Amino acid sequence: MLTPRHGRARAQALLGGLCLFLSAVEYLIPKPLPFMRIGLANLPLLLALDILGPADYFLLALLKTAGQGIISGSLFSYVFLFSLAGTFSSAALMYGIRRVMGKRAGFTGIGCAGAMLSNGVQLLLARYFVFGAGLRFLVPPFLASGFISGAALGLFCETFCRRSQWYAKHSGNASGRPYPGGNEIASAPATEEAVSVPSAPPFPPRRQAAEARRLLRRRQWNSLFSGGGLFAAFLLMALLFLCNKSTPSRISQFIFFCFLAWLSGKKIMPLTTTLIMAGIVFCSLLVPYGKVLAVWGPLRITEGSLWGGLGKALSLEGLVMLSAACVKTTPNLSGGLGRPGALLGESFRMLELMRERRGLIRRGRVIEGIDSLMLELDAALPAAPVQTGGPREKHSRYVNSRNVKSILLPAGMAALAAAAGMLPAAIGALPMRFILSP
Repeated sequence: MLTPRHGRARAQALLGGLCLFLSAVEYLIPKPLPFMRIGLANLPLLLALDILGPADYFLLALLKTAGQGIISGSLFSYVFLFSLAGTFSSAALMYGIRRVMGKRAGFTGIGCAGAMLSNGVQLLLARYFVFGAGLRFLVPPFLASGFISGAALGLFCETFCRRSQWYAKHSGNASGRPYPGGNEIASAPATEEAVSVPSAPPFPPRRQAAEARRLLRRRQWNSLFSGGGLFAAFLLMALLFLCNKSTPSRISQFIFFCFLAWLSGKKIMPLTTTLIMAGIVFCSLLVPYGKVLAVWGPLRITEGSLWGGLGKALSLEGLVMLSAACVKTTPNLSGGLGRPGALLGESFRMLELMRERRGLIRRGRVIEGIDSLMLELDAALPAAPVQTGGPREKHSRYVNSRNVKSILLPAGMAALAAAAGMLPAAIGALPMRFILSP
């Protein structure tokens, strides 16, 4: 049973925030491949099957994909293409199964089918964009992990739907079995000041200081650049990077992009990045071609496969780092993209509120904690539908200065990227006495 139109809008904003919240949790989990995920952010898509209509459902799928790209910094990379194709193919299949078979198809089966199709589509794209023929060795474990994670997520969704008051309220299912203390949560007002939020355990002092410095860098970066300026800088630097055929030059540019991502206040995971690049190179070595450089047991390390795999790894992770630097974590889209932009902005607001209330989700009470979180934020949403933004006051001097910065700063970043690409050649052209002199 679908809820009324305004009720669906409220549920859509909450489910969008939950997508972003689970995407942020999943982003912290190490993964062997950049597009390989457990699928935690698919939980809201399963919950929405009985709540949203087709247009709202696929808008939620788009919001989930865009939110993942913004949070992980992969919005302008191959990873976003993989995520977009996998999410929409699995969303279409899950929605079709639910509409054709109704409640006879449980969430466990629907989750398995969606996860398998999503992984299959992403493997097909990875075959042509990244790994090549060597990907066939990764197909069995990748599909097996999709089956296991899809089944586990479906079972969790089944349990959540049976016990959740929030789901019963929005799906029209009056037989939801409440947990102890749930009625008090549902009736309490959920203003930010009135809600008592359990505090999360504090970080060690050194980690708190490092996190404070990172957040300061992010605020300074966001105040310096506009969204349009960062996008223009991304296009210029990505063009320079992809058109560069020199491996040492691309390595230099990759290091520069990592520095930009760090400077923008994004979380950088060097170990995860190294493992992903090593995995791409290893898959390329499984299909040898060119001059044999070394033999390690049954593995022949050939020149062509080694440099080809390194080039693919640099292209993928270089664009991920560049995208991380050029994507704002909290973009202001409500005024320019109509209802999708307003929904994305509202979902990011829900994400911040969920982060503040993450202490509600505790070990042993995950379902109850998520349900409490959804009930509180549902009561906190405004009574009127989300607006798409109103007229903005313009100040000519401010606008002109922003326009100048939007042109000069991206151009400066692109010039630095070009200089980083020329650095290895410049060092190689120096006489050896200058390089080796103390």
